[in-house]
Amino acid sequence: MRTVAIASGSKGNCIYVEAGGTRLLVDLGITCSIAEGRLWACGIDPASIDGILITHEHTDHCAGVQVFAAKYGTKIYIHQSGAPYIMKKFSKIHQNQIVFFASSTFFIDDVMVGCEEVPHDSNFCLSFSLNFSGKKVSVITDVGHVKDKVLQHLYGSDVLYIEANHDEQMLLENPKYSLSLKNRIMSPKGHLSNTSCGLVLVKLIKTGVKQVVLSHLSEENNTPELAYLTVKNILLQNGINEGEHVFVDVAFQNSVGTFFEI
Repeated sequence: MRTVAIASGSKGNCIYVEAGGTRLLVDLGITCSIAEGRLWACGIDPASIDGILITHEHTDHCAGVQVFAAKYGTKIYIHQSGAPYIMKKFSKIHQNQIVFFASSTFFIDDVMVGCEEVPHDSNFCLSFSLNFSGKKVSVITDVGHVKDKVLQHLYGSDVLYIEANHDEQMLLENPKYSLSLKNRIMSPKGHLSNTSCGLVLVKLIKTGVKQVVLSHLSEENNTPELAYLTVKNILLQNGINEGEHVFVDVAFQNSVGTFFEI
């Protein structure tokens, strides 16, 4: 398997996962033209993408889907519970391109896709795991808190993209954000802070997670350095050495991230 973050942050998200001959995107919340440029920069022909998995209806996760899918005939995978909200944005996509699913496990070619609903301030939101030949890539980038059932879904991921959205102190002190917005972000249906992310990782690393990619960082309330150091220190406090027991990377909004091969 191969995977890379094409974009990650509050202004647009897209994760590329390749398994065998199957090429998939998890979300496409950047413009079609930006996605094309970054895929080509990775040596990936946009026309070769077999499918796009949609986590939820927020614009930063699906803004570029309609133009991309219309241009390349790409299949779109949407959970039935999220369909009424997502489909409003995809009126120009041909119906035979859209695949609705209801099961927590299904196949796209030889890739086994697992999903679990996560608490977020959308109508319906999913985390995904993609499994192929004993390897696993998981994505959980919009979540207020991580339930035990979701934790189990992420166990043993070889590469895990996980939200480290904000530093709590930066958020609380941000004069641009209203109190109601701050409360929404910090709520159990909001976004994971750096600290919350680190505590979740303590549990997951014990299940065999080897590579972590901190994702969906807020440009207003976080920095890559702060997210990394906060998580690293929490792991260290729990006897987990970054660079030895696990590797921690950071995904970016305005550039392609690290390419991982597993």
